[in-house]
Amino acid sequence: MENNASAKNKELVRALVLIAGRVQGVGFRYWTRSQAEELGVVGYVKNLNDGRVEACFEGERGEVEKLLDRAKQGPTFAKVEDLEVSWGEYSGDSKDFEIQR
Repeated sequence: MENNASAKNKELVRALVLIAGRVQGVGFRYWTRSQAEELGVVGYVKNLNDGRVEACFEGERGEVEKLLDRAKQGPTFAKVEDLEVSWGEYSGDSKDFEIQR
């Protein structure tokens, strides 16, 4: 029988994420896709006109939380200053992780 923590980590969730700082022009979107694919998280990442990056992560809560922790650091040349997360219900709309333009 699974314990509650294990069951919670496998719960399917959606996280809409806004990332601010030096996050454009540093490979952030490609790095995020690579990290998401490694963790089995689906969704998208895209640049916003105001210099931030928007991402949507869907998958098991434990894996989405790992991806959020990684996104707080970002790739080598990024400098993440703020990361806002809005949790929502898993939609199942995405089949993979894509970079949107």
